[in-house]
Amino acid sequence: MASWKQMCAAFSVGVSLVAIAGCGAENESASSEGEKPSAEEGPFKFTIMANLHTAEVPEKEVQHLLEEATNTELDIQWVPDSNYEERLNTAFATGTLPQAVYMKNQTTYDQFKDAIRDGQFWEIGPYLDEYENLKKLKPEVVENTMVDGKVYALYQGRPLARSGIIYRKDWADNLGLEAPTTIEEFAEMARAFTEDDPDGNGRDDTIGLTDRNDLVYGAFKTVASWHGTPNGWGEKDGELLPEFMFDEYIDTLDFFKELHENGYMNKDFPVTSKPDQQALLKNGTAGIYVGSMGDVLTLYSEASQINPDLEFDVHNYVEGPDGEYNIWAIPGYGNLVIFPKSAVQTEEELKSILSFYDQLMEPENANLIYWGIEDEHYTVEDGKAVAIEDTQRTEREVKPYQSIEIGEAETNGRYLGQSHYPVKLKADELEIDNESYLVHDPTTTLHSPTAQTHGERLQQIINDATYQYILGQTDLAGFEQAVETWRSQGGDDMISEYNESYNQQ
Repeated sequence: MASWKQMCAAFSVGVSLVAIAGCGAENESASSEGEKPSAEEGPFKFTIMANLHTAEVPEKEVQHLLEEATNTELDIQWVPDSNYEERLNTAFATGTLPQAVYMKNQTTYDQFKDAIRDGQFWEIGPYLDEYENLKKLKPEVVENTMVDGKVYALYQGRPLARSGIIYRKDWADNLGLEAPTTIEEFAEMARAFTEDDPDGNGRDDTIGLTDRNDLVYGAFKTVASWHGTPNGWGEKDGELLPEFMFDEYIDTLDFFKELHENGYMNKDFPVTSKPDQQALLKNGTAGIYVGSMGDVLTLYSEASQINPDLEFDVHNYVEGPDGEYNIWAIPGYGNLVIFPKSAVQTEEELKSILSFYDQLMEPENANLIYWGIEDEHYTVEDGKAVAIEDTQRTEREVKPYQSIEIGEAETNGRYLGQSHYPVKLKADELEIDNESYLVHDPTTTLHSPTAQTHGERLQQIINDATYQYILGQTDLAGFEQAVETWRSQGGDDMISEYNESYNQQ
């Protein structure tokens, strides 16, 4: 069987990006048939492939209610998130994709863009105005999903920047520390949490920062933002260049190398999983976690069972050397759903599927798949949803269905969550505050054939060099040599292609 990279290479084509305004005007002949199937016709049957974030497939009470509300019969193929890409690529290679295919994340979607350009998936932009709810999707996020100026995907919304600091407030109070507002203060908190006995037990058994084997969603990318590093790619002397060719990236390397050398973070972070990273915070070993601030609710719920007296707090604003706060942004979506022509044979089928997703954005259905059944899985308090305390039940019966949501609360009308944990409410507010300081990736909608076919391999060269530098296994000259290797093995082609695509746009 051909590898995914080989399949991608076979589909590489040129690019001509156009403005978002042009995507819906080219199909004036599309009929206005955006209604759901009538009850007399019987339920519309179709298949969905979605990633499963829980240990088991969900019970079907929520699905049955959704099917009744939308006059559909759903065959949902739940695939564990850990091997979703493998199953997805196999189904693509064997021509067995279902009718609605979730992409998991931006990286997976990027891998399918050449197949999209090759005409293997339906363009849906011309149809969206026919559907009362789908046309409410945020234009700026829809634009970020485009391939060559055309819309192929419905998106699942995400806050643009959730990253910040979760830290042990009780430890900080014990040591007379405030939330860090500069990089220097962050480093000082990491030092003090390591060396100054923050838990007061008289033993040398704590560290500052807990991190993991992820240079994006772990601590590195957020701290790089504080230093002023571009998000993925940035502009220098009128040319787009990758982030690791900027001085601020090197400054971030030096910052982490010092933390690591001094023992202010977990020594084995390059091989530490997310559960193990979080365990160090929950069990009282580490005092600082950099990542999604919304994680504080789950972290507190589990950590307080070990130590009922601990206190967490969250913080986002950390100034860099230039006295400014910057935070990297995602394109506004987490997951997306696309529609393969191999499975969706006709325009009529496509419109029936889009009708389902239009109904999925009605508030009662959006609440059903996100919160569950009112008074069974949640209650409403002050216009917000309060989940029941039995998290095992909601994980078993409701949580998997959240992965098929389309839009976000602003566009689908579902309830926002009400939390009785004040720090979680603060985290929600800081996510909104982050939107004033966003750094976007300028290549989100650009095209590079080399990035499609070799980007993952090339990025691994930089990832390895980044870890080696922080661990003291290479120096600046060694890192720069890795950059030269990246350039000679395809990186220069990526630079050229992205800049050509940028200039066309």
